[in-house]
Amino acid sequence: MADMGNGSGMKRLLTGAGMVAALTATMAGILPGADMAVAAPGKPTPYWASLSHDEARMRVGPSLDYPSNWIYRRRDLPVKVVQVLGLWRKVEDPDGAQGWMHVRLLSDTPTAIVKADVAQLHESASDNTRTLFRAERGVVGRLADCSGGWCAFDVKGQRGYVKASELWGATDK
Repeated sequence: MADMGNGSGMKRLLTGAGMVAALTATMAGILPGADMAVAAPGKPTPYWASLSHDEARMRVGPSLDYPSNWIYRRRDLPVKVVQVLGLWRKVEDPDGAQGWMHVRLLSDTPTAIVKADVAQLHESASDNTRTLFRAERGVVGRLADCSGGWCAFDVKGQRGYVKASELWGATDK
């Protein structure tokens, strides 16, 4: 009888271990129903991302157990992903600070930040066209297309073309 009790206890232990393994596999994106893009971005590092929330914490390590070293309050801020570890991304901000962010805080939306003192937004991708707007250093906008050294740049509905050399972000596509 004692052996039968141990056997059923062992069976419960193995069943519990199987459930933990299945849950872990689902969370890691191995089983159907899990977000495969989160588990394996399919992109070689480094690659560009942007902040998807109005507030995002950069941590000193890849876990919620690590303290925050920066709190960003700027949706669409471009970051460069330099390392991937599970659901965590080691990112670099426009000032060169590096740390870890959870993947849910990031988006694939291509954005850039003005690094020139003042960047002129032109009517088309040429210096010889009319200047529509000017954007100061630190202005963040979304990119639609970058080619020939120019990027289509949208700052809250104000659209124009900016020299790629005046931006930091997803301009190397």
